[in-house]
Amino acid sequence: MIYKEGNNMQALVLEGKKKLQLRDYDVPTIKPDEVLVHTAYAGICGTDKGLYAGLPGSAEAVPPIVLGHENSGVVAKVGSAVTNVKEGDRVTVDPNIYCGQCKYCRTQRPELCEHLDAVGVTRDGGFEEYFTAPAKVVYPIPDDVSLKAAAVVEPISCAMHGVDLLTTHPYQKALVLGDGFEGQLFAQILKARGIHEVTLAGRSDEKLENNRQHFGVKTINTTKEEIPASAFDIVVEAVGLPATQEQALAAAARGAQVLMFGVGKPDDKFSVNTYDIFHKQLTIQGAFINPYTFEDSIALLASGVVDPLPLFSHELDLNGVEDFVSGKLGKVSKAIVKVGGENA
Repeated sequence: MIYKEGNNMQALVLEGKKKLQLRDYDVPTIKPDEVLVHTAYAGICGTDKGLYAGLPGSAEAVPPIVLGHENSGVVAKVGSAVTNVKEGDRVTVDPNIYCGQCKYCRTQRPELCEHLDAVGVTRDGGFEEYFTAPAKVVYPIPDDVSLKAAAVVEPISCAMHGVDLLTTHPYQKALVLGDGFEGQLFAQILKARGIHEVTLAGRSDEKLENNRQHFGVKTINTTKEEIPASAFDIVVEAVGLPATQEQALAAAARGAQVLMFGVGKPDDKFSVNTYDIFHKQLTIQGAFINPYTFEDSIALLASGVVDPLPLFSHELDLNGVEDFVSGKLGKVSKAIVKVGGENA
């Protein structure tokens, strides 16, 4: 589709709880500080599943809204005040837009922004042929990074933020609990940080074998093997279930850091042995979204030390998105939506 003023486009609209509909939309109009992106690929993640089911994401999604917060594409038009990208640039987009005025933004903690806006959550995202974003969250990508890979810079950046919150050293042993897409990314990033032994624990023999072959991590299938107790200097919980959160604390060695990354249900709770926290001198850390990590994440892709492509299991079109978010698709490592593709 070639961009022209007044064109119609296809948009997959969340019209209510568990209700997605493909609609004809007008191509959006940009403000002076915005960029119009011709969507190439859009990743689908667990947050999209939650928003489809009516659960909260990083911010509240109010239907009708076009989801899709993991995006890549080609710049179709720029506003009059935009200087960082130009028409024809291949780009990826950080969905998170901070207000810059609340106490968290003004104290270098923008991820906790009290007025967070987000592409694909509070404003229309990449499940449409064209979307807009403020220029400040649009990042050019190198020529040797594919648009398909660039679509998942956002989940890479979220894992990168989690790792940035940790103190890492080569001598450490790290455990990642959860073989979903984020867990698999954590395993790669921890290795890229120089940690000499990284173990990925999950339930899928296929995913675990894929990570052994492509990335040289150790693996544990938790349906068949026990996770060693008090054995790991870093533990990343990337599932979000009370059972795995308790496993994370049990697997932590003395002096360990435990990153609680998995997103649990709002009313979930898990049991903690307070003496273990004291006696092991544990650090338990949360991680929310992805401040200041897009440039690093693009660099990891460009250098080849992080490669998401072997983790992609499903390539869908807009008509296939609901099959994923409704749970009809099984054995998904990562699903990505081809909107315009590499020739967007």
